[in-house]
Parts: sequence; C-alpha cells; structure tokens
Amino acid sequence: MIIAFASQRGGVGKTTLALHVAGELARRGKRVALIDADPQESALGWALARAWSERPRRFAIIGLAYETLYREVPDIARANDHVIIDGPPRTARLTHAVLVAADRVVIPVQPGPFDIWTRHEIVDLVKQVQVFKPRLTAAFVTNRVIPGTIIARAMAKPLFRSEIGRLPVEVRQRVLFAECLSRGLLAGELEPQGRAAGDIRRLVSAIGRLRP
Repeated sequence: MIIAFASQRGGVGKTTLALHVAGELARRGKRVALIDADPQESALGWALARAWSERPRRFAIIGLAYETLYREVPDIARANDHVIIDGPPRTARLTHAVLVAADRVVIPVQPGPFDIWTRHEIVDLVKQVQVFKPRLTAAFVTNRVIPGTIIARAMAKPLFRSEIGRLPVEVRQRVLFAECLSRGLLAGELEPQGRAAGDIRRLVSAIGRLRP
C-alpha cells in the first residue's frame, strides 16, 4: 500500500504524521519505506537526527522531491509492504506526481479558517488524478486539535460537506510530537502507552479501513 500525506498548505503536520505512521507500521512488523518528496527535506532531517542519537533504523527514508517520482515508487513498493510519501506544500506539479504514485491520500487539516478555505485546492488535484486513477482513495484527517475549542467543533461541518471524506479519528496537539521531530524519535518510543502514540495507532487503523 502506498500512502501519501498531501496538502497545498505548509505547516499542517504532514511530516510528523508521515513519520509516525511509518514508525507504527514498522512496529507492527511491516517493511516500510518513507519517501521524502518535500524539497525542505524535513523527514531526511529527522533521519539525520536519529542517526546522531544512535537509535536503530525502523524504516528507510528516501529523498525523491522530483516530478517524476511516480516512476520510481513502484520499484520501491515491490520491495516493501508499505510506502509512505511525505508530500510537498504549495507545489501543484510535485503534489500531482505524489497523488499519481499513491493508493491512498491522507490530507491533514488544522482547526482554523485558512485550512478550511484552502481545502479546495487539494480536492481539485485529487479529482484530477481520479479521472484516470479512479481507485485512488482520499480522506481528510484533523490534526493538532485542541479538544473542546469552538473552532475545532466548527470545522467539522465543512469537512463533512466536502467531496472527500474525513477519517473518523483526530490527532491532538501534543508537545511530544514536536520533541520527536527535533530529536529523531517517535512518540511510541518515548511514551509507548501515551496519548500521542494512541492517536497514531488509531490513525493507522483508520487509514487501513479506507476503501476505493
């Protein structure tokens, strides 16, 4: 399965979710490769920090921020059970290549008006690819949610009205995720039974239930 994390907005948490989903799948005994398709190379930076910490490698990370990456992904997929793609922000042609390569697309959105207003950009790109790849499945996931806030509740209605579905889980705002990103670690390593690791386990299960 090839899972892409995509959005036309930066700072929505694509890299954090991609790394943690890859780590959770690897924890479950799967062979996993993560493709860093973001020119900022944040996932590769995480891998470098992990190497400095002398932690064991859980999954491979490959830099492929190219518009032809969809040609390389099938070979990578054949050597792994799952491929996770960390997509770029604000680059329509590269995002299009990521969608072409994927089987399932997860679109992180934060509780805020700008994420709601700009969701149409990624929806349009998904629909363009689905014309010739109708089995491509996509869904929003709400990320960095602060429970009980008015804006978190308010964003649910526009997402439910969207032409793309919404995963029945949410990932909450947790300091632990930021710590993990800077240190090359995973939430499940620092707090195996913690709430952040629980969010990721539920997210992985929800992605696995997505169907065309």
